[in-house]
Amino acid sequence: MDEFRLNIAGPTGDCAVLQVSGEVDAYTAPALREQIADLAVKGAVHLIADLTQVTFLDSTGLGALVGGLKRLREAGGSLQLVISAPRILRIFQLTGLTKVFAIQPSVSQAITANPRWQQTAEAESGSIHQWCQQHGLS
Repeated sequence: MDEFRLNIAGPTGDCAVLQVSGEVDAYTAPALREQIADLAVKGAVHLIADLTQVTFLDSTGLGALVGGLKRLREAGGSLQLVISAPRILRIFQLTGLTKVFAIQPSVSQAITANPRWQQTAEAESGSIHQWCQQHGLS
């Protein structure tokens, strides 16, 4: 079993990257849901959830992400996902959630795809690449 971990990079203004690793299931999904809610309450409403280190994702994990997206959109924000593992991406394809979420293969591509994020990263660090380096992201 891979240990579940949540890490936050940023936040920068109203943007933050939530790094998720390990298994996202009935036991760990509530922590993911709470973390998204907590960030939103603190004003970080434009989130990128980096799922590149997620080894397992079940329906409770999907529910936490869908609920987080709904909450962030209600606050005028967004939730993008970074997925590189074919088996995790397949879950989103099979459930039709690729039509609901903006999914990118890397954090830097997710930042580039979102004008709000791009502006924030460039304002803080000069470039998206530098912002990612400063925050330990690839």
